[in-house]
Amino acid sequence: MTVIRISRADSELSKLIDRVEAGEEIVLARDDAPVAKLVAVEDQQPQPVRGYGRLAHLRDKIPADLFLEPMSQDELDAWEGKYSHPADNGQ
Repeated sequence: MTVIRISRADSELSKLIDRVEAGEEIVLARDDAPVAKLVAVEDQQPQPVRGYGRLAHLRDKIPADLFLEPMSQDELDAWEGKYSHPADNGQ
């Protein structure tokens, strides 16, 4: 890793970029205090696009009527907050 003063880097920027592209890391310093680092940007691979049907293999494993059955009275009471403590719902 090479340390270069900012005043020098200002006049040699294109040369420094060539060195960074070759794999070198360069630290920029102001009055011998490091303030920044020049490093090469890694090649960004595009993320795969999520398409429709990614869970299609589960279609036959989930019963069709799973979400169509009515709630039991106990489940309905819980959904409507019958078993909630008054402090839980802001009262």
